[in-house]
Amino acid sequence: MQQLQRFLPFLRWFPMSGNTIRSDLIAGLTVALVLIPQSMAYAQLAGLPAYFGLYAAFLPVIVAALWGSSSQLGTGPVAVVSLLTAVAITQFAEPGSPEFISLAILLAFLVGVFQLLLGIFRLGVIVNFLSHPVIVGFTNAAALIIAFSQLSKIFGVSMSRSEHFLVDVWGVILQVGSTHIPTLIFGISAFAIMWFFKSKYPKVPGVLIAVALAILVSWGINFEEMGGAVVGTIPQGLPSFAMPTFNMDILWNMIVSAIVISLIGFMEAISIAKAMAAKTKERIDPNQELIGQGLGNIMGSLTQSYPASGSFSRSAVNINAGAKTGMSSVYTGVIVMITLLFLTPLLYHLPQAVLAAVIMMAVFGLINFKAIKHAWHISKHDGIASIVTFVATLGFAPHLENGILIGACLAIFFYLFRSMKPRVAILGRYKDGTLRDIKIHPDMPSSDKIVAIRFDGSLYFANVSYFEDAVLGAVSDKPNVKYVLVVGNGINQLDASGEDVLHNLTDRLRDTGITLVFSGLKRQVMDILEHTALIKVIGEQNIHATEGMALAYIYKELGQDSDLELNYCLLKPTE
Repeated sequence: MQQLQRFLPFLRWFPMSGNTIRSDLIAGLTVALVLIPQSMAYAQLAGLPAYFGLYAAFLPVIVAALWGSSSQLGTGPVAVVSLLTAVAITQFAEPGSPEFISLAILLAFLVGVFQLLLGIFRLGVIVNFLSHPVIVGFTNAAALIIAFSQLSKIFGVSMSRSEHFLVDVWGVILQVGSTHIPTLIFGISAFAIMWFFKSKYPKVPGVLIAVALAILVSWGINFEEMGGAVVGTIPQGLPSFAMPTFNMDILWNMIVSAIVISLIGFMEAISIAKAMAAKTKERIDPNQELIGQGLGNIMGSLTQSYPASGSFSRSAVNINAGAKTGMSSVYTGVIVMITLLFLTPLLYHLPQAVLAAVIMMAVFGLINFKAIKHAWHISKHDGIASIVTFVATLGFAPHLENGILIGACLAIFFYLFRSMKPRVAILGRYKDGTLRDIKIHPDMPSSDKIVAIRFDGSLYFANVSYFEDAVLGAVSDKPNVKYVLVVGNGINQLDASGEDVLHNLTDRLRDTGITLVFSGLKRQVMDILEHTALIKVIGEQNIHATEGMALAYIYKELGQDSDLELNYCLLKPTE
């Protein structure tokens, strides 16, 4: 059964009790009431006709739940991925055109394949290259871009699409005098209704209520005849099943966008899944989640879906509504299917301004400047990476991938910079017998025959020269030194360059009458010393489990010379 569950993870849901079935059904219905209007809004954000959001809210929702590892994660269209989809394809085709739709479906397939391969080869750790501060900076900028992109629909004016998003927004602002008043009223009214229910009655689906009222009023006053933009005709029935069309001329240019969307979408999904798992005590497998998300996007691309991902807002609705297993998402998908089969004519009169308000209301929750400030307080490097990502994403819009790539590269650079010069502490003997940093405790006694040094970092090619210089610099300050003790508790890794420097340093110091002694080396470092025979060069007698054992050995060796007794006493613990 365990082997079977590896390939069919949804088997863990069974058998179900009546209470579980009832809870999942209620949660599935509740999420569907939010998902249906949201998915249509996000499809338009992606540059697609609204009904393609319903396609993305059908099969991807079900498949991702069946093959994922989270029981409450709600998959489907999301704001950031929708915007990235539009950005990736707009350079090749006109939004809403048949070619644009074809490329969006192909993009979903590429995203799904990349995520599936990462999951199969258990490479979920690759998302760690997108640090949290970078994601925070990107998400804040993307949320603002999404909100600004909907202004034209709220005011009922046109918005150009150029290489400079901020210029396009300015163009919308210049047209405010030409605002279509009925459209603006619909947009503001939708905001007011959703805000009211969110603040006063958060468990009530305010989005659905705003959409339903807007449809009734739009139909009653014949809003379309007044020049207002509505959703219009939605094809009735399920999406057709077909393989994506592969445009080889564009395919390679879309791969970078597919990778970026894959990683960002998965980062959003896994962070949501882990947050919910903290409440439910469920174990989340990132690689299995990648497989679920990948299969969801692949199957979605076969039914005319654009890229989907995990949704924070709908997942929160799902768990708060009492979802116990992923069957809640299956029920959600079934309800969307029923909507596609029978209820699409009811959506004809839905004003576009209301969908724009739905999008803007959703992305307001993504704006969190306190997180950038928090990153700055923790580490200036993290703060800089977050701010640069935020500014770059806004500046390069609509090419958002440039912003996050710059942020990721900057975060990696800062990491390498920190690791190139890790903290090095020259140690002295504190009154309780422990070794502590002399810079912090300058009055501690020390010996002119012993240098104790702690290196707080892995020894690898980028910092071995720094380590060597630190040791030789400490030795040069004490011309009579006989022993150099390296406290290696902070050395987690040793590569070939590190091994070579240790070998040369040991020989070099020995030639000048100085013995190199180590303490606290970890198992992975000891394995390398043994495999390379460096342990014989250093001498097994010069490697000790603790700094206390190392000092005891050094004291014993120095004690052979009575002239060193004074220094020996200075280094002993205070009685």
